[in-house]
Amino acid sequence: MNTFLRSKAFFATLLALLSGCASPPPPVPVEERSTISVDPPPARTPAPVPSPSLTLDAYKAHVARHIVERNKDRIFSGRLPPMLPAIVVVNITVDKEGQLTDVRVQRSRDPDASRVALASMRRSGPLPRPEGLVAANTEAVSFLETFLFDRDYRFQLRTLAGPQD
Repeated sequence: MNTFLRSKAFFATLLALLSGCASPPPPVPVEERSTISVDPPPARTPAPVPSPSLTLDAYKAHVARHIVERNKDRIFSGRLPPMLPAIVVVNITVDKEGQLTDVRVQRSRDPDASRVALASMRRSGPLPRPEGLVAANTEAVSFLETFLFDRDYRFQLRTLAGPQD
């Protein structure tokens, strides 16, 4: 056993000595060296924040004002009553040019209020163009608007309406 440990120690020492004697790799000629850029990385700038006119909420408010302007005789003003006789949610789809491509009642319990809401939308077309809101691979933008009716089937739009009593 003693001989085995001595031979193991001898080979370990020999290996250590031989590894230290290795010659370094040959130098790479100047023309073969790659150029490493040491330019500083470009400064990080935050992503631009879209202007308020390009947000969907701002567009909805613009459209709501447009609908009110085109339907002045169907609008009621002032605070909303505590009990609204009818509420109609309309799904509106507008193309890049502001043309109504689809208008549907999403939710309603009153068919007469639904007819008033749809007729008001038809009178309102074309709508303002949805600048910056139509995705590159789509043709239109869709959103919901809620018509809040009084007893005389006159309405306010939820986007513009104030608080309810």
